[in-house]
Amino acid sequence: MKKNIGAFFDIDGTIYRDSLLIEHFKMLVKYEFINMSSWTGRVKQKFEHWEKRNGNYDDYLLELVETYVDALKNLNKNDVEFLAKRVIDLKWERVYRYTRQKLMEHKEKGHKIIIISGSPDFLVEKMALKYEVDDFMASKYLVDKNNIFTGEVVPMWDAKSKKKAINYFCDKYSIDFSKSYAYGDTTGDLTMFKNVKFPVAINPAMRLIKKIKKDKELSERIQIIVERKDVIYSLDSHVKVQ
Repeated sequence: MKKNIGAFFDIDGTIYRDSLLIEHFKMLVKYEFINMSSWTGRVKQKFEHWEKRNGNYDDYLLELVETYVDALKNLNKNDVEFLAKRVIDLKWERVYRYTRQKLMEHKEKGHKIIIISGSPDFLVEKMALKYEVDDFMASKYLVDKNNIFTGEVVPMWDAKSKKKAINYFCDKYSIDFSKSYAYGDTTGDLTMFKNVKFPVAINPAMRLIKKIKKDKELSERIQIIVERKDVIYSLDSHVKVQ
């Protein structure tokens, strides 16, 4: 049986130019489903530290995710879904030119386009529909029998979870990793990069760059893309790390 070529995409910071979870968080605050006090304290502190380039984006995002998960607890899924749809309807085209072009190229070539994202499933599903991809897997936010969020999450933002996901899709769609592609921006995407022939790091975080530089085999074949304003730069893995 002929095998398929896969194109695996992360969303936040890879396709989308920010974080869908952050956009949803802001929307929940705006419509007073979440109290503004959820933003104050450690989340705001981490954000300001990162914004001044004294801190780490991953640390800020982790703090925000913990606050977000806790804030969703006891909310009704229908309300959360309504605002999730609004986020995607308003923001779905706020993507990088590079990855938008790659999505189109892979679609034209008949490749299996699959999103593997750490963002909530109720956001990723809607984004996947907008871009008409073949399949997706995302973090599952669990609800009880009354459709109320429990605060439990089955994550899809770490490398271990993404490795399981990519292997699942390999079996499901008979994908040939030796001809496949992966696009991501953080250390959570490392296992996707290591599995495929053509890994591409999009505006990679510092932690990811350091991991790549320590892996000689990966560093020799990975492509690093940096998109700023209306310019797309292609770099090698020997970028300076401070």
